Amino acid sequence: MVSPGILLVDKPAGLTSHDVVARTRRAFGTRKVGHAGTLDPMATGLLVIGIEGATRLLTYIVGADKTYTATIRLGQTTGTDDAEGEILTTAAAEAWDAVTDDAVAAGIAALTGEISQVPSAVSAIKVDGRRAYDRVRAGEEVVLAPREVVVSRFDLVASRPSDGALDLDVIVDCSSGTYIRSLARDLGEALGVGGHLTALRRTRVGPFEVSDAVDVDALEGASTLTAAQAARRILPVLDMTAEEARDLRHGKRLTGHAARLDGPIAAAIDEDGLLVGIVEKRGADLKSAMNMPEAVR
Repeated sequence: MVSPGILLVDKPAGLTSHDVVARTRRAFGTRKVGHAGTLDPMATGLLVIGIEGATRLLTYIVGADKTYTATIRLGQTTGTDDAEGEILTTAAAEAWDAVTDDAVAAGIAALTGEISQVPSAVSAIKVDGRRAYDRVRAGEEVVLAPREVVVSRFDLVASRPSDGALDLDVIVDCSSGTYIRSLARDLGEALGVGGHLTALRRTRVGPFEVSDAVDVDALEGASTLTAAQAARRILPVLDMTAEEARDLRHGKRLTGHAARLDGPIAAAIDEDGLLVGIVEKRGADLKSAMNMPEAVR
């Protein structure tokens, strides 16, 4: 029987997130595998993979804040806002006069905090049931609506000239749904020279770090976090007595227990240290928002 759990994988460039899921299915001998947030083929870094019943936890991971390291190339725009697209424009020599250190710092500052961001047209966002990138590849013009995101850190680590362009190495902490390609595009536009992304690596998803991840060539026999271990990292914990755990597993509410939660939800852990499920407030009571299969806890 396949052991359920959360697997941290360091995705290499050139593979899609679905490719990593497919390899995980083969390595663990199960079809029930999912991930908590897509990485583009060009990108590398952390994919959080759920296996068997632990896939139920992915809902509570996908919205976590993330950290990326990236390289932004100023001086060129592309059709995809990254290095995989065709170069559309190249900045004229005189445009560089305005690209001072202070201007770059101001441009980065303007893209830090709560911002309104238009996702790249080749994103995975669905438009009338179809992925935006599929519509673009079919020759359709796609204009996506802006969305509110939070960029809590946008640090310039290094800058260097590169064949008539300027490469910026940056670190970004951001809310789920933030597109680093769009930050590159918008920074270049604000500076008047255009910009796109040439490298992207995701180093953190919520409490999970890429330093703890395995390579895709080491999936066979790779260690996973149990559902309870993962839940303890992502949510507040509510300890359950044996009777309370039994009631939750049977779909009963814990009457009058809502005050035990500081926030809206918590991971319910039984006396054996196993995950019963996720509980939420419902008036003065607690009820299960998600129950783990008993064999999976």
